Amino acid sequence: MTERYVDRHFTNCDGLRLHYRDYLGSEDRPPLLCLPGLTRNARDFADLAERLSPRFRVIALDFRGRAQSEYDPVPARYVPPTYVYDVIELLDQLEISRAIFIGTSLGGLVTMLMAVMAPQRIAAAILNDVGPELSQSGIDRIKTYLGKGVRFRSWDEAADTIEANFAGAFDRYTHDDWVKMAKRNCRDDNGDIRFDYDMAIAEPFNTGSETPQFDMWPLFTALAQKPLLLVRGARSDLLTADAAAKMQTVAPTMKLAVVDGVGHAPELNEPEAVAAIDEFLGSLPEASAAGEQARAG
Repeated sequence: MTERYVDRHFTNCDGLRLHYRDYLGSEDRPPLLCLPGLTRNARDFADLAERLSPRFRVIALDFRGRAQSEYDPVPARYVPPTYVYDVIELLDQLEISRAIFIGTSLGGLVTMLMAVMAPQRIAAAILNDVGPELSQSGIDRIKTYLGKGVRFRSWDEAADTIEANFAGAFDRYTHDDWVKMAKRNCRDDNGDIRFDYDMAIAEPFNTGSETPQFDMWPLFTALAQKPLLLVRGARSDLLTADAAAKMQTVAPTMKLAVVDGVGHAPELNEPEAVAAIDEFLGSLPEASAAGEQARAG
């Protein structure tokens, strides 16, 4: 099977070689820039990218320390502001002035921070199960498995462990679905299966026992000046229904889609997410103009 993407790399200012998948598509509209969750990588966006390219160019980044991107020898740099600078460097090197950001969890936090540090680079944004107010229970659950260098004897064992880490929050998943998730999250390392990220990313995350007392609402308010869609898992323990409702009060033009039977975070291939994303992208001025040009041609 021929892959729909090209594996590419760029070198950032810290001298790290970072990887991204590049799904080629239309140059008539801003590309989709996909930013993954804390322990995740570009593979999470395969379904979305294959569905939306070549209508859109889709770029899916591996943050430093994940998958095919180099590990950072200085763990203290595994923090959102550093990731923002990496994203800006990627856009600069690709000569992309603006992109439609799709951020899952950590990727959404990076997107919100981007709205303050470089707002002109954001044409629109999709936040996947993340916002300016995060539940401590969800953070505590993530801490139970983050940075644990466990190894598995089989993909089935890896799948069972990942399912347990999600605390039964995905009603729709069969064992085969968990195996597929394991193959996105893990890699085969000389016969052992292990999580595909630098265990040192846990060091900044685990500093302190409580949620950092940093007010992220101004970041969200800045992002809310852009066209915005929030996708939330109905069973999410990180982004509560109350927090999502508060986000909608602050950003009344924000679109909201809730994915039933799914926790943190939706994979964005669920029917509810697909419909919401398609409607949102179709409503953007750049997409509408490109569609009119295509019909006129």
